[in-house]
Parts: sequence; structure tokens; C-alpha cells
Amino acid sequence: MKYKHLYKCCYSGPVTDTDPTEHAVWRSLWDLQAAMDADIARVYAEADIPGLRPVWVKELIKLHRHGPMTISELAAAVGRTHSALSQKVSAMRAAGWVRTEAGPDARTKTVALTGKAERIAGRLAAEWRATEAAVAEIDAELPYPMTRVVRDIEAALRRKSFRDRIVAKLARDPAWE
Repeated sequence: MKYKHLYKCCYSGPVTDTDPTEHAVWRSLWDLQAAMDADIARVYAEADIPGLRPVWVKELIKLHRHGPMTISELAAAVGRTHSALSQKVSAMRAAGWVRTEAGPDARTKTVALTGKAERIAGRLAAEWRATEAAVAEIDAELPYPMTRVVRDIEAALRRKSFRDRIVAKLARDPAWE
């Protein structure tokens, strides 16, 4: 196990005198993702597209390509939960990228792009393509591409789910009881 030293020091039993969030095996991955998102945000700022967050672009492109959708439809289109999309839509609406209207019944909202978002939608699609090309370029430079890492993790999780792995660890930790 590559991270055996971390497992022994951090997960062998309950640790009550330290902050468990100080030990994150994948922190470097999270930091890498944050740095890449920050670079994309810089591209937007340099292109005079203020207030746009990289995490909103997929939804904005979907709305541009497919037209107004309910929050449920948009959530399905981007592979997120209704709850997560509802929060994201609220933030995008507050920033002026989308507008919402009552849907066909009282429980639904329809989400549509604002004129501001429509004006830059083509540029967002261009950035998406450029970002994907840059990621593919980086992936090709790696001795063990990230796409392979993801497939290998998915295979490991088919053998034993993440939930089952967590539950097994919790069963040995008295603090969980």
C-alpha cells in the first residue's frame, strides 16, 4: 500500500488530540484541481468576463445548447443532484448568468440564460474545448495517465465500494459508536 505510513499513523485507531482533517491522502489532488480552476478563472478575468466561476460553465453551455430546462432536467444533464443544482442555480442567478421562472407546476423552476450569458456562450464553448485539449495533452505526458488512474479506481470500487470501505474502518473506531 503506497500510503501505508499514513494509514498507520492516521487511521489505526481513534485520534482525539489532533484535527483529522490535517491528514488528507488526496489533498494534493484537491489542491491541483483548485489550482487548475484558478487558472481557468484567470483566463476569464483576462478575457474581461468578470464574475464567472469555472464550476458554472458546464451548466451554462448545456443551457445554451439545449435551451431552458427545469432544475431537475439540468441536474440530469450535468450529472448532479437536484439539491446541488438548485444551490448552483441560485448562485448563477445572483451573479446574473441565469434567470429562473416558475415551471409548469408550483414545484418546478425553469432555468434560462440571461443576455449576458448568451453573449459569451460561444466563448465558453471555445474555452471548454481548449481546456479539454490541454488536459488531454497533460494526460499524454504522464507515465501513468489520470484517465487510467480513474479507471483503476473505478475497478477497485467495483471490487469493494467506497461506502463499504468507510463502514469497515468505522467499525474499528470506538469514536464512531
